[in-house]
Amino acid sequence: MSRFRGERVSSSGNISSSMRDNYGEYGYYRRVGATYKNPHFPGVKACTFHWMNKWYEHEGNQPDADAKLMSPLVFDMACGSGEVTISVLKWWHIGKLQSTSPNINSSGSQLPSGQVQPRRKGIVPPSLPADAHPPVILAADPYTSEAYRLRTSRLCSSLSFREIAEGAVPPIAAASNEISSPSPVTTTDAEPHSSAVEKRPIDMVFCSFALHLIEDPSELFALLWELSTKSKWLIVIAPHKKPEIKEGWGWTKWDPVKWAPCQMLDQQNDILHESRVHCRIFRSHNA
Repeated sequence: MSRFRGERVSSSGNISSSMRDNYGEYGYYRRVGATYKNPHFPGVKACTFHWMNKWYEHEGNQPDADAKLMSPLVFDMACGSGEVTISVLKWWHIGKLQSTSPNINSSGSQLPSGQVQPRRKGIVPPSLPADAHPPVILAADPYTSEAYRLRTSRLCSSLSFREIAEGAVPPIAAASNEISSPSPVTTTDAEPHSSAVEKRPIDMVFCSFALHLIEDPSELFALLWELSTKSKWLIVIAPHKKPEIKEGWGWTKWDPVKWAPCQMLDQQNDILHESRVHCRIFRSHNA
């Protein structure tokens, strides 16, 4: 179960020193390459569902919400094998099913006739309009792009953090029309887009289990500042509360419960999962 910090469940377990060394040198990702899978996928999915529910409640489901908000542009940065991408698309898939089959559980399965889904706040996506367009998802990872393609059937750029900090962004190359089943995610690899869509700003950047790998503060600042000029939201998912994102780096810490700015070090309403998956939300000053 995922929850906000005030409802945190204690858990134990630490990454070994050797694993930390591997992460710091990017050696682990180089070695596993196309076979990489994040063992914390349930926590990533739960945190993603929490955020998408809050985002939809406050921005995607407003009376003046246009087609752009109904089809958010998402950048899955350092995408691994697609844990965030699969979670976002599954959220959309279940939300679409909710509009026609209310008895859908959090995995997207139909409950037996007469059985009512036990509602747990923040777990089951809201009912989305039947004509809601799927999210448009960009993805990049210099080490696991092949794993991403194999798992999601989507294109993936090999852009690194440094290249993104220098202004590079993956082209809009995959936009699903319909998902036949929530997992595996199958989509067309490339479809035409209007110039208006190509030039639109990114709605949200997810970085899952990767941002803390940037050890040089100046490199982290350069990346975050550049992202703040391109995206409204930044969602950082990690096994801990690192890295520290400082004032003046282009972002404000955001409280998803109060839907309001909060202090950078305020952790009260960070999204947590029982497996020690932490999710922090930031809103751009510049986009």
